[in-house]
Amino acid sequence: MSVSVLPKDENGCPYLQLAPMEGVGDRTFRKAIASIGGFDEAVCAFLRVPRNAHVQSLARRYESKEIIPIPLAAQIMGSDHLLMAAMAQELVQRGALRIDVNCGCPSNIVTSRGAGSSLLKDPSLLFKVVNAVAKSVAIPVTIKMRSGYEDTSLFFENLSAAQESGVQYITLHPRTKAEGYDSSAKWDLIAQAKAFLKIPLVGNGDINTVEDALNMLRMTGCDGLMIGRGIVMNPFLFHQIRSHFSGFLFQPKWEELVCYFRMYISELPADMPRKLRVNKVKQLMGFYCKNCDSLMQKRNEILMAECKDPETFLAFVLPYLKENWIHSLERKPRM
Repeated sequence: MSVSVLPKDENGCPYLQLAPMEGVGDRTFRKAIASIGGFDEAVCAFLRVPRNAHVQSLARRYESKEIIPIPLAAQIMGSDHLLMAAMAQELVQRGALRIDVNCGCPSNIVTSRGAGSSLLKDPSLLFKVVNAVAKSVAIPVTIKMRSGYEDTSLFFENLSAAQESGVQYITLHPRTKAEGYDSSAKWDLIAQAKAFLKIPLVGNGDINTVEDALNMLRMTGCDGLMIGRGIVMNPFLFHQIRSHFSGFLFQPKWEELVCYFRMYISELPADMPRKLRVNKVKQLMGFYCKNCDSLMQKRNEILMAECKDPETFLAFVLPYLKENWIHSLERKPRM
C-alpha cells in the first residue's frame, strides 16, 4: 500500500491523530476520548520488543479488539530487526491496520537498551530495523521520530534512512532526546523536513490550541497533525480544529465534559486497587487543570483531596470545573 498524501476531510482539515502516550494515554483514556471524538486515528503506546523477546506473548498486549469507533494503530519499539519484523507480523495477525516504529522515546531506561531515540545515533541501524518491519508486512508501516539524540547533526541522515526504509510517512517530534520535553518544540525543523522529504510528514509537538495547530500548518507545510498532551489538557481540541475548517463554531457542552470523566472512571480496570484508581483520575485531572490559569491556582488543592474512590473524587472536583468551564477552553496559543 502506498500513501502519496494523507487524506483531508471534505472541508480541508488535515489528518488528525491522537499521539501514543505512555502512562496517561492507555486504553482507558482512548475509550474516554473516543466518546468525544473529532480525530481520524489513534496510536497505542509502544510495545517494547527487547532482545530474546517472545513476540507471541508480547503481542497479546495489543488491544486490537478495543471497541472505539476510530482506527487504532500499533506502535512497536526495539533494536533487533528480526524480532521487530516478527512482532509486526504477529500484530497483523491480531488485527493491526498500521505499524508505527518508535524512534523517539527519550526514556533513559529505553535508550540504555538501544531502543527508542537511541536509534537516531546510527542512521544505518535505523534503516535496518525499520526496513525489516516494512518488508515483513503488507499493511502501512510508519515511523515516529525525534530530531536527534544529543543534537541534530544526523537529522537529515535519519530522515533519509527512514524514507528509504519503505515507510509510508514520518511523524516528527522536533526535540532531541537530550531536550526531553523541557524546551519548545522547534517547528522550523518540521519545515526543513517537509522540504527535504518526498513522502508525507505529520507534525507533532506543542499543539495546545487551534491557533497552535494553524500556525504549525502555516509555518511547516506538514500534511497532518498528531496531538498528545494538548488533548489531555483540552479533550475538545480536535473538534475545535476541525470546526475552524468547516466554518461552523463548535461549542462543547458542560454535560459532555462530565460524561468524558465518567466514561474514564467506568473504563478503569475492575481489578485495579482503589487507591490507584483514584490516582489515575487525579493524573487526568491534573493535565486538564493545566489548560486553565484559574484551575491551575487550585490544582494542588484538587490533587491533594483525600477521596475513597474515583466517583467521590469526581463529585468533589466537579464544582471547580463548572466554575471555570468557559475559561478552560480559552488557553493562549504558543508564542
